[in-house]
Amino acid sequence: MTLPADGEARAVTERYARRDPQADAQRYSLFDAAALQAHQERLRAVLALWRRQGWTGLQGRDLLEVGCGMGGNLLDLLRLGADPARLAGIELQGARAAAARRVLPPTVRVIEGDATAAELPAESQDAVLAFTVFSSVLDEAAQKRLAHAMWHWVRPGGGVMCYDFAVDNPYNPDVRGVPVARLRALFPQARAEVRRVTLAPPIARAAARLHPRLPAWLNALAPLRTHRLCWLEKL
Repeated sequence: MTLPADGEARAVTERYARRDPQADAQRYSLFDAAALQAHQERLRAVLALWRRQGWTGLQGRDLLEVGCGMGGNLLDLLRLGADPARLAGIELQGARAAAARRVLPPTVRVIEGDATAAELPAESQDAVLAFTVFSSVLDEAAQKRLAHAMWHWVRPGGGVMCYDFAVDNPYNPDVRGVPVARLRALFPQARAEVRRVTLAPPIARAAARLHPRLPAWLNALAPLRTHRLCWLEKL
């Protein structure tokens, strides 16, 4: 199913079209020591936040990722025990949605189009994930529409999991840091738990060239972390 895109959704698509897919594939390959360290740290942090909610597994939970890309995070959720039939992703770009369908089980639903136009039942999800999504939506009204839709889909006791840039990237004008205050404004009814994660990627890549374990050691220095992971609980 393909959903219509509004003006900001089209702008996001155009911004992503300027990126080099081969460079992205190399930069985020888990064969890269810096990318692997960031991936594993983020996954541990996600699990720690869910454990604090009393979750002991993903069995029996309905999970949705907005901006699921080529399905990498959904594969992680499957490895953590999510039921494929209760797992879904929404992806704006057709090529990425097609790539996700190729790697995911056929019972995982991948919806192509603008998430704000997705017709999903209210309070149908235990968790809605958005990883580096809000930093790519530069229009504040579009951010609000997206946050409203995500919150509408979450059932009480569940929440929204956001992972995003805490700071602007001076080398990439197509993304913008998402302060905690902005997340609280987008989800004013949520109870938020926030963790600072991810060693600054340029530092991580340079460190990995010296020693594959060096990014993990440097990540112990909180001021060098450039992203936030936030669980926004719906009470």
